[in-house]
Amino acid sequence: MNRQDAKMPTVLGTWTALVAVLLVLSSVTFADYPPLQPLVDSAHEGALLTPEPGTYAGPVVVDKPVIIDGRGEVTIDGGGKGTIVLLDTDGATLKNLHLTNSGDSHNDIDAGVQVRGSFNVIKDNVIDDCLFGIDLQQSENNIVRRNRISSKTVDLGIRGDAIRLWYSFDNQVTDNIIRDARDTVVWYSRDNLIARNDARGGRYSLHFMYSQHNRVEDNHYEDNTVGIFLMYSDGVVVRNNTIANASGSTGIGIGFKETSDVVIEGNRILYCATGLYLDVSPFQPDTTNRFKDNLIAYNGVGVRWLNDWHGNVFTGNRFKGNITQMVVEGGKSANRNRWEGNYWDDYEGFDRDGDGIGDTPYELYAYADRLWMDVPPAQFFKGSPMLEVIDFLEQLAPFSSPNLLVRDEKPLGQVRRRVPAAEGIEPGFSGLDVGDGDGSKAEKEGAPPVAGYDAYEALRRSLGRD
Repeated sequence: MNRQDAKMPTVLGTWTALVAVLLVLSSVTFADYPPLQPLVDSAHEGALLTPEPGTYAGPVVVDKPVIIDGRGEVTIDGGGKGTIVLLDTDGATLKNLHLTNSGDSHNDIDAGVQVRGSFNVIKDNVIDDCLFGIDLQQSENNIVRRNRISSKTVDLGIRGDAIRLWYSFDNQVTDNIIRDARDTVVWYSRDNLIARNDARGGRYSLHFMYSQHNRVEDNHYEDNTVGIFLMYSDGVVVRNNTIANASGSTGIGIGFKETSDVVIEGNRILYCATGLYLDVSPFQPDTTNRFKDNLIAYNGVGVRWLNDWHGNVFTGNRFKGNITQMVVEGGKSANRNRWEGNYWDDYEGFDRDGDGIGDTPYELYAYADRLWMDVPPAQFFKGSPMLEVIDFLEQLAPFSSPNLLVRDEKPLGQVRRRVPAAEGIEPGFSGLDVGDGDGSKAEKEGAPPVAGYDAYEALRRSLGRD
């Protein structure tokens, strides 16, 4: 036997051992995780269940009021099938858990958590690789707080919703961080609070349908296709939210479809294709939509009207740096609405008496840019030198009577503002804080602007647009 032949058994033995190790490793499957269900079944009502650190197999059905606390050390793996945790009870708490690997059925709404009860708390959990995040159906007075939620790594249109409310009332959805899910939806639901959530990389940051008297406050929605869209949803309050970079051909900051009696106040709508989008809103007779103290800045279109409508009141809003302030489809006018005391950065009048109000009304006319309103394919050339020159010449010597879009009788000659407490970035946000004209006490009492402070320039610096 030569030396090469003598080495053959050693080599074969090494390969055999390696194959054996791989077989052992491959045999460690989802089935080897201990199930969590027996621990839940053995707990009495009101018990605090703190499983030993590690990974457990789902699904889990909670049908009694218990507290399950993972202390940040417990993972429940759904094994790629169905919903991981079903809360089919009232008064349970699910916290500090990692929920992962749900099924992928849209029909069954495979989720990290399904809630089918009231007065439950779902907080401080990490939910990832789950088609839907948290789904509430016919559930009331639940709290969904401080969860980190993401969907499966599939195309945007076939991901599930991060948080879904269906026919659910008086719930609180607050302080959640959402990444790369599809939508957050509130359908047939009322009297819910949606506050201080941060959602990015999705489709609809927040989508209402047939849902009344909900509150949306202090949320941060960025890099989603649409910020907030309200369809057939009356009496909603949308206050102090930041919506940025809803871009693309369908990008909308806040949209309205046949929606009445809403309050849109103190929001910042930045760098969207369209800032505000209105379609037959308000819809109910003798109702009013109120837009107050919003900053609508650096959008392609500040406000887009799908039709010539009425019943909206715009006061104290700031229109800055938009490529086009206003578009009304069909060559109509937005002047059947009330416009008063708004700031327009293209206002060409003066404030000679120094009262902060322009001496002459602000008037916005549509000249040549009606071409791209009436002929949608021409919108591709909006902002090009060709259309800008035509528009300039039209203003000098109109070929036809221009169309009056907006008349603000008392435009602000300047924006009263204060220096932000902390220049630039709010905790947890991405540098889109503006901090001008926020309705502070000094502003309401008519204090003069801070000397030497240019809010318009500060906005550009905070966004890195020097």
